[in-house]
Amino acid sequence: MSWADRLRALRMDLTPWRASRDFRLLLTAGAVFYFGAMVSYVAIPYQVYTLTGSNFAVGAIGLVELVPLVVFGLYGGALADHVDRRKLLVGLGVAQAVLTGILGWNAFRDEPSVWVIFVVAAFLVSASAMQRPSREALLPRTVAHDQLTAANALGSFSIQIGVLVGPMIGGLLVAYVGIGWCFVVDVVGLLIATLMYRLMSHYPHRAETTPPSLEAIGEGMRYAFGRRDLLGTYFVDIACMLMALPVVLFPALAEEVFERPELLGLLYSAETIGAVLATALSGWTSHFHHHGRAIVVAAASYGVFVALAGLMPSFWLVVVMLAFAGASDMISGVFRGTVWSQTIPEAMRGRLAGIEMLSYSLGPLGGQVRAGVTADLWTVRGAITSGGIGCVAAVSITALWLRDFWSYDDRTDEHAIAERATRAAAGEA
Repeated sequence: MSWADRLRALRMDLTPWRASRDFRLLLTAGAVFYFGAMVSYVAIPYQVYTLTGSNFAVGAIGLVELVPLVVFGLYGGALADHVDRRKLLVGLGVAQAVLTGILGWNAFRDEPSVWVIFVVAAFLVSASAMQRPSREALLPRTVAHDQLTAANALGSFSIQIGVLVGPMIGGLLVAYVGIGWCFVVDVVGLLIATLMYRLMSHYPHRAETTPPSLEAIGEGMRYAFGRRDLLGTYFVDIACMLMALPVVLFPALAEEVFERPELLGLLYSAETIGAVLATALSGWTSHFHHHGRAIVVAAASYGVFVALAGLMPSFWLVVVMLAFAGASDMISGVFRGTVWSQTIPEAMRGRLAGIEMLSYSLGPLGGQVRAGVTADLWTVRGAITSGGIGCVAAVSITALWLRDFWSYDDRTDEHAIAERATRAAAGEA
């Protein structure tokens, strides 16, 4: 194979985009949704800080959002396994647009109310947590089974673009036209995304459904924890976020270690840039079948690069290491999403998506606490490097403990084979 052929093989696989109208709608809606959400992500904490002058008040937003995230994430997953998922996407999209509109109204007032921000933030995260499982559960229905890896890579690319561009636009809006316009942009994005969800085809449940209840949620949890390969995907993700997430230390790293506070934004965007570049070169992922090994190696690499970032003598070398860490995390995420999409039965997909959402939402919260406490007790560099080393150790232990996860191969896994047969029987590719 020539070098030109090797380079062509790395290009992002666009087959799902070309083949499926509904996948294009779902992907574009997700990109617009995340872009708007990241614009508001800049506005909410900044507004709270300007109104209160308190860092604790800013952190309290996360505390207010925690319980709704857990409760409504699980309930939204159970709901997605019972009702029309497309209608749920549309209804909750409208609800989020209304709630964000209230934030905008509050921001344009002469004296914005802090309590309005906290109350609406709790309702907003509840609606978002309820909506996401339906979006995740619909993706496998929009593409062929053998296109799921490419579809997950494209989905990751669209999200990373929103994560990269959204905060920059949000920062400019805050600086030049005011906080309220951030929420206006988010409302417009939510309405556009909701319209795209409305234009999708109807995807009825294949079999009799289970009404949302504690028993239904418990059934989903028993299924998730009864499969060692799924356990591996959850534990690896939590290990990376809990042990190695360095984001909370970026201000101290820029201000105290390198004395370059004007370059703080580069630290925040470095991982995203690496993830975008890795996704652009993700064509090989569609042809790699040992997904368990890919997840383990990529997750361990994330820890290695974070550890190296804590040791680098130059600010620019730190940025490079963080970019490599972001690329590794993206690869791990693509294959984790593929395992979920290829193997989870249709009747369980919403509930499992709710559990998955918790695994990659709660880990960062604990990771911020771990990093902050370690930095206060030791040093900023020590907190970053020790976290990376801890991540490598935790991922390695998970791979040794859950050998079914390490040996997962989508060509031979019984759950992947069963899902392919089910789709074939239903007349789906």
